Amino acid sequence: MTTLTHLDDEGRARMVNVGEKPITARRAVARGEVRMLGATLDQVRSNSLSKGDVLAVARIAGIQAAKRTDELIPLCHSLPLDAVSVDFELDDTLPGVRVTASASVESRTGVEMEALTAVSVAALTIYDMCKAVDKGMVIDKLCLVRKEGGRSGVWDRTEFDDATSQPATAKE
Repeated sequence: MTTLTHLDDEGRARMVNVGEKPITARRAVARGEVRMLGATLDQVRSNSLSKGDVLAVARIAGIQAAKRTDELIPLCHSLPLDAVSVDFELDDTLPGVRVTASASVESRTGVEMEALTAVSVAALTIYDMCKAVDKGMVIDKLCLVRKEGGRSGVWDRTEFDDATSQPATAKE
């Protein structure tokens, strides 16, 4: 098992020194979902909620959040992001909205937290925009889907069991 890097020798929280690491291209993709009533999803789809265009506002909120991750997560490094995207899939079978975010940078550290923060804030924004008609919404299944770059290379969720992050081949 990998050692926790955000702890010093005495077990105190610390920011990891990445100064000696090489600058490489890094990318991360995260996803989550907002489950809601079918009628609420219909209003999102038809853009008929009184607060305005739910998905446009949530997209901007997610991008803005990714850019400010270091202000929200105490031990994250400030990163000059090259790109952030936030996309939505309206799914009647949930019913709800699947949120996917991608972040990329050329840096000494990864962008997993930026992608996860983008999804989280986009999902929270969807909740905020729709709560007047559906307070029972559930934000769920927030996870890293893929990360690329750095010393550990590529990690892809499709190679793992969603619940445990254990190799799918280890399942019985």
